Amino acid sequence: MIKITQDDFDVNAMISDSRTSKMGALVTFLGTVRDDGMEMLQFEVYEEVAIRELESIHEEAFEKFGIESVDVIHRIGDLTVGENILLIIVGAGHRKEAFEACEYILERIKESVPIWKKEIGESGDRWIPGEGYNL
Repeated sequence: MIKITQDDFDVNAMISDSRTSKMGALVTFLGTVRDDGMEMLQFEVYEEVAIRELESIHEEAFEKFGIESVDVIHRIGDLTVGENILLIIVGAGHRKEAFEACEYILERIKESVPIWKKEIGESGDRWIPGEGYNL
């Protein structure tokens, strides 16, 4: 599953839904809004291109790592401290492939998916520079 949404998601339900009997490893990455002096993060997306790029990254991960499943959900809109931003779930027969694929997917998202992040705080707003975006 590949999804971009404004809605929060249930991490445990998504992990449960991802599991199959062929998996010996299930690796997850959960990105959240950390408290580093800002009030909120605002995420904007070029959704049509972002979905296409996420699907491409999804396919790359299967080709490179021999994994069983990949789920990626990314939130957009205004998010406050503690809220979920990004969940990546990778299932594989063995842990090495699952860990490597999860890290690969995260780095590729940061490099190429058109989702941008703005920090909003008492001292003002600022867009976070970089290709794609940074968690």
